Amino acid sequence: MTNEPTVVLHLRKYAEDEALRESLARRCRALGQEFHEIARCEISLAENGGDFVAHGHVTGKSTDVATHASASEIEPALDQLLHKVERQLRRGHDKRIFGQRRDARRDPTKRREPAPES
Repeated sequence: MTNEPTVVLHLRKYAEDEALRESLARRCRALGQEFHEIARCEISLAENGGDFVAHGHVTGKSTDVATHASASEIEPALDQLLHKVERQLRRGHDKRIFGQRRDARRDPTKRREPAPES
């Protein structure tokens, strides 16, 4: 049983675009399936002059990632945002996992001695 993250979308002027909302919710749930520590995924989209600005904030157990992206169209701005979020989540995840492995390798008390050959 997996816990899906809570997905909160703030789409100013685009509240009626259900296809966009569903696509973002699906992609956030996919991030939640890959990174189980995610509890909440919040995305805001606003128009700033001629550009679209997307802000994202992902929180969870030992996870707090915030980033933003902008582009001249909606889809590229959201794609850039989700790509940046995924990269930051991957970096933090790898640090936790591989950092523990590196520490275990360095600590001589945690090493297993090879069995003596008979």
